Amino acid sequence: MNGPDQIETDISRTAELLGEKLGARGRDLSAALAKARHRLPRRIHRQASRLAKAEPLAGHPKLRLTLDSEGLHAAASEVQTHLAAIDLADQRKGWWLGMLGGLAFNILLALVLALVFLRWRGMI
Repeated sequence: MNGPDQIETDISRTAELLGEKLGARGRDLSAALAKARHRLPRRIHRQASRLAKAEPLAGHPKLRLTLDSEGLHAAASEVQTHLAAIDLADQRKGWWLGMLGGLAFNILLALVLALVFLRWRGMI
């Protein structure tokens, strides 16, 4: 069923996925989208913005009929596909590896600077 009634389901599912995958919860899709602004690619954010603009109209029975249901369903499908592909465990692993890599670099840099300083002072 890709009719006007499906738009509300698509919008609520998209908002739910934003909350699950990016931790961007809000009272509606536009609030959740504002929290997830920089964590989404530009194209996906643009599609999600289309859904957020249609959300107030989708709740009204007569105004819902004025919406481009096929286009909005395609936009919702694209956003949901992107959000479903996000692997939270891989993101956590990448964060920890990045932090440990930075820490290792800083320790190595401190050791090199200590050796240079000791050599400069003539203690080595």
